[in-house]
Amino acid sequence: MERNTETKKPAQQPVADGKEAGAAGQIALPFAHRPRFGRSDFVAAPSNVAARGWVLDAEAMWRWPEGRMALWGESGTGKTHLLSVWAARHGAPVIEGRRLNAQDVADLFQEGGFRALALDNADQVREEADLLHLINLVREQRMVLLMAGRASPARWPVSLPDLASRLRATASVPIGQAEEDLLRRLFLRLLAERQMVVAQPVTEWLLRRLPRNAGAIRDMAARLDAAALASGEKVTRALAAGVLESVLEEDATRP
Repeated sequence: MERNTETKKPAQQPVADGKEAGAAGQIALPFAHRPRFGRSDFVAAPSNVAARGWVLDAEAMWRWPEGRMALWGESGTGKTHLLSVWAARHGAPVIEGRRLNAQDVADLFQEGGFRALALDNADQVREEADLLHLINLVREQRMVLLMAGRASPARWPVSLPDLASRLRATASVPIGQAEEDLLRRLFLRLLAERQMVVAQPVTEWLLRRLPRNAGAIRDMAARLDAAALASGEKVTRALAAGVLESVLEEDATRP
């Protein structure tokens, strides 16, 4: 691999869909980092066509039952990306589920100025009462809520009866496993984002051996970039093979 000699540009700021990004995105709350998550960066494919229809259609969200929708699928399928595109379009704050707490919710609603809200990793909220409180507030304020998780909301392991009832009433749409063409396009785009020029034989060799999921593709691009920077060398087949071995070992240990 040869690296572009131009200086790398800073990572693009999140929710950058032009005029669609609202002022609500400036609230100082635990929003997740969203690099290069504009609509033009999302790779459309048959595996995400249903999700795109329910989320990107300008009128679709007004048909969500109870004003809620949940995207679900395995890691790396594009849930966070699609959620971020939707949030940018509607000026919706994005909250990281693993950091959700009652005080932040209170601060958010006191600040106001938005009619839509996005919750990423909603199935990893630590306190069930906080998630129930958020859902109830959104409902009372007649807002819309888009959530993302790894499984359908009806399958999230919750013990609060009221929360379980709310989740069962939440519409959901899956994002399936990435197709071969999507994985190829994603890998090439990720390399381009990192300003990496990789010889086609090397990329083809890697694509034949990488696990068939977008998470592994993203991991490979990041590690390949780091290895090239650390070594100061071109990405040869040998360098790529060393990085691939570490990716395969880690992928094998994932649940």
